[in-house]
Amino acid sequence: MLPSRSEFLDLNGVRLHIRRWGRADAPTLFLLHGWMDVSASWQFVVDALAREWNIVAPDWRGFGQSQWLNRPYFFAEHMGDLVAIIERYAQDEAVRIAGHSMGGILGTLYAGIRPQRVQRLVSLEGMGIAPTTADMAPARYRQWLDELAQPPRMHVYPDRQAFARRLLKSDPYLSEDRAEFLSRHLARIGDGTNRQGEARHGVIWNGDPWHKATSPYLFRLEESMAIWREVACPVLWISGRQSWIVRDFAARPGDWEARRACFANLQESWIDNADHMLHHDQPEQVAALIEDWFRT
Repeated sequence: MLPSRSEFLDLNGVRLHIRRWGRADAPTLFLLHGWMDVSASWQFVVDALAREWNIVAPDWRGFGQSQWLNRPYFFAEHMGDLVAIIERYAQDEAVRIAGHSMGGILGTLYAGIRPQRVQRLVSLEGMGIAPTTADMAPARYRQWLDELAQPPRMHVYPDRQAFARRLLKSDPYLSEDRAEFLSRHLARIGDGTNRQGEARHGVIWNGDPWHKATSPYLFRLEESMAIWREVACPVLWISGRQSWIVRDFAARPGDWEARRACFANLQESWIDNADHMLHHDQPEQVAALIEDWFRT
């Protein structure tokens, strides 16, 4: 495996961990992980890249080695961190971004908010979440207030092997050796609860439990679509044929097409034998698509 190195930045009042691969004088590529993921899970894609890159991959606040705030998180905070990270590592350079899921959403929104700052973009199933309606607000606020009174906790696993088995159970395309690697980065030792709700000490997910809390604010698709219409750079959407995300969109006819139509220059690529974590399932294909896109 290509070795990575860690850097820590104090940005926006939070200490952020940045994982780096490659040579500093090579072309810069930002890799943005998704929800309940960490920067280290890009390792398989990094190892499959054919050319030299200067890779910058943050752990979002509250994930991995970045600072945990032990309170509710808000999506816009990650956008503020992304802006600061890009300013730190790219300055005036037009950047290349590849993001998965939440990281892909952040990348596409950044490209619409700062269109002059993005050269090209890859989004791995980062198309936004299911739309909401205003009548959902009362229940959402009640749920949020209830969670403030009883903070969320992580499920405890007896050891990292059990955590790896959980990853294999939820993703039929994940190999055992990759699950073992991920168990060393996606999991940590800490306090949580077992299936009976009893407090236990053991192996838990490597993310602040507050990320599991519901946001009081509804996702407003119209706002994201307005931002996407401002994106000027070419965008590549990559999706897994067997992904639950794809099935979710299929249950809402026209939703996928409406979001796609917001982008002035967008192409789609599909990867077989891949669920939502397609960078874990088929990293060689993901790496090839990324490099081909940024070589164009």
